[in-house]
Amino acid sequence: MSDAVAAPVLTIDGPSGSGKGTISRAVAAHLGWHYLDSGALYRAVGVAAGWNDIDLADPAALVRCTFDTRVGFRDAPGGEPRVLINDVDATDELRTETAGAAASAIAAIPEVRAALKERQRAFRQAPGLVADGRDMGTVIFPDARWKVFLTASAEERAERRYKQLMDKGVSVTLAGLLREILARDARDANRPVAPLRPAEDAVRIDTTGMGIDDVVARVLALIDG
Repeated sequence: MSDAVAAPVLTIDGPSGSGKGTISRAVAAHLGWHYLDSGALYRAVGVAAGWNDIDLADPAALVRCTFDTRVGFRDAPGGEPRVLINDVDATDELRTETAGAAASAIAAIPEVRAALKERQRAFRQAPGLVADGRDMGTVIFPDARWKVFLTASAEERAERRYKQLMDKGVSVTLAGLLREILARDARDANRPVAPLRPAEDAVRIDTTGMGIDDVVARVLALIDG
């Protein structure tokens, strides 16, 4: 059995704004494991498509874009990893609502999901992997030893996103963010391929009203237990 197959995996899935990225990075750092931000891969394809004026309704062109897009991650001390698209640091652009909407749209295309599947699975390396996304526990790593599904009320998720963007100097409205989150929830939950849903064996954690440290402790307790 190869190291990749033998390496343990913790999947953390959930809707936009549930805190899965923040929690996953913290858990991975605590364990000394690798970290996969699967959403960044879809956002990267969406951004690359925009750079090349590719129609998001053209599956064939998006699949070509997926194979042509190189995505790299560079550690940033004290913060989230920087994301490189074809050697260009596009981290800030990836975190925009436009990139998120593009990612949600292309994630519904089966051919794009298939093209990214093995790229995601390649992150499974010793000593272990924390993978965050929307189908990590159901499709990409169905054999993961531990699975978590994070959620929170739509209102709280909108408020979290609002604070993040305002801190970065991005002008948004809370009402607009709430509409976008509800719309994205509907798209992700109702897409025909790999819809957003908890794995049957996932532990569900509602993070509404919870602090980051409390959620991280809950997740770590699952592994320690």
